[in-house]
Amino acid sequence: MDSPKEQEPQRHLEFRTKEMRTFHLSVNGRPLPLLTLLVGVLYLVVGIVFGALAGSAASNQARGAWRLAAWVISAAAFGAHIGYEQVRLRNSPRTTAFHASLAAALGAFGLAAAASVHGLRTHHHFPAIALAIWPVMTALPAFVVALAAAALLARARRDA
Repeated sequence: MDSPKEQEPQRHLEFRTKEMRTFHLSVNGRPLPLLTLLVGVLYLVVGIVFGALAGSAASNQARGAWRLAAWVISAAAFGAHIGYEQVRLRNSPRTTAFHASLAAALGAFGLAAAASVHGLRTHHHFPAIALAIWPVMTALPAFVVALAAAALLARARRDA
C-alpha cells in the first residue's frame, strides 16, 4: 500500500503547447516544485517594485525604509517557504534547503537580468557575468541558512 506522501498529487510546473504536448520544468530530471518558482518570482517582483520605490524616495530615510521593507518581505517569504516545506510537505532538510536556495537563485537571476536590461536602456555597462554570479552568491548562503532552519524544524517536529 502506498504511503500518504506517495498518494499526494505532485506539485510541479508543466506547460502545454497548442499541440497538447506537455513540458515539465525540471532540475536533474526531477520536477521543479511550483512553490519554488513562485517564491523566486516573488523575490524578483519585490526587488523590482521596492527598488523603484526606493529610487523615487524623497529622502535617504524613506529610501532606507523601502529597502528595509523589501528585506522584511523577502525574509518572511524565505521563512514561510522553509516552514511550508517542512511542516506541510514534510520534505527532508536537504530538499527544503535546495528548494529555498533555488528560489533565491531564481530571484537573483531575474534581478540580474532586469539590471542588465536596465543597463542597456540607460546606456550603462552591466557585466554579463553578473547573470551567473548573483544567483550563486545568493544561493550558497541561502542554502546554509535554510539547511540549518529546516534541520531545527525537523528536529522539533520529531521531538513533539
